[in-house]
Amino acid sequence: MALLPILRFPDPRLHTVAKPVPTVDARMQALIADMLETMYEAKGIGLAATQIDVHERLIVIDVSEERDQALVLINPQVVWTSAETHLNEEGCLSVPGIYDGVERFDAVTVSALDEKGNSRVVQAEDLLAVCIQHEMDHLMGKVFVEYLSPLKRNRIKKKMLKAQREEAQ
Repeated sequence: MALLPILRFPDPRLHTVAKPVPTVDARMQALIADMLETMYEAKGIGLAATQIDVHERLIVIDVSEERDQALVLINPQVVWTSAETHLNEEGCLSVPGIYDGVERFDAVTVSALDEKGNSRVVQAEDLLAVCIQHEMDHLMGKVFVEYLSPLKRNRIKKKMLKAQREEAQ
């Protein structure tokens, strides 16, 4: 297993639309293990393959307190959303230190493949539903700051670029 570098906003690669995973094979198993290790090390609750510059439809999530209930979704598709929405405070491993409100469905149902390639349906609400929607946005090339006003987004972009320049020195 290996820790993988996480792309940071405004990296243009974060806007790449992910392609379907053709087969769940040994390469995919290794990628899943590396993504889980990377997510746990970064203290995140979700990670999309797009965030590590792999543009395939794969996300890993663990919203449990104990950090021992990993959820792997390969080629996820939303099949149902609740009528109700909520403004949720969100953050992102690709936009470290930034948190803001994003409107999300209260509950979603998703069909996907699991880490073994078996079909599964996940019914999610609360934090898990928010996390699934957030990570699926990444697969579509969308970062949560794009839901914010242009003014907020530009401030965040400047802040992130400044931080990256300072790290490079």
